[in-house]
Amino acid sequence: MNGDSILLVEDDKEIRQGVEIFLRSQGYQVFQAENGLEGLKILEERPIDLAIVDVMMPVMDGITMTAKLREKYDFPVIFLSAKTEEVDKILGLNIGADDYVTKPFTPMELMARVNSQLRRYHRFLDRLNSGQKENPKIHQVGGLEVNEETVEVNADGKNVKVTPIEFKILLLLIRNPGRVFPAEEIYERVWNERAINTDTVMVHIRNLREKIEVDPKDPKYIKVVWGVGYKLEKQ
Repeated sequence: MNGDSILLVEDDKEIRQGVEIFLRSQGYQVFQAENGLEGLKILEERPIDLAIVDVMMPVMDGITMTAKLREKYDFPVIFLSAKTEEVDKILGLNIGADDYVTKPFTPMELMARVNSQLRRYHRFLDRLNSGQKENPKIHQVGGLEVNEETVEVNADGKNVKVTPIEFKILLLLIRNPGRVFPAEEIYERVWNERAINTDTVMVHIRNLREKIEVDPKDPKYIKVVWGVGYKLEKQ
């Protein structure tokens, strides 16, 4: 029993119950909600390690719920979507989701995503909790500073709250200033799996720019090298 708590927000009762049975069989605690509003109420009452959130729901949809929970929480969010349009995936990732699974999905596919996100999140928390170590690894480029030990990011004197995925991408880039990384390589290094669709990299890069750049449309740190990839500009 791993003891991790998962919030499952899905308006389809059959899907909700089926997913809960499978998650519980793998040792997870599961809390159910029928819509985003119910999901937010559970978050106020229970400690949650990961949320699985359907996009299309009555009362409050998954995108609205995730945007609200990201104001307080940094645990992983996996979207469930019946739609296959890329725009929905991009929108979901853009407001704070870490991954998405398109319906219909197999239990094993969902479980692989859940396990992957939780492993990454626990590594993130371990680093955060061990921030008192001596000689922290601090990477600095211009006014951008990334502390590898305390898992903190500062941009031009301001502390920036980033997600575990955003931190890993930024750490990869700032460790290698000036080097251009193809999106496929970023994906494989950060997600530790073969890159099939790199749209998520583009979205997380966009989110990072919104957080660390004074003018995201004219970035001074994270640059695109068209047709090649991304790099952190040497200052």
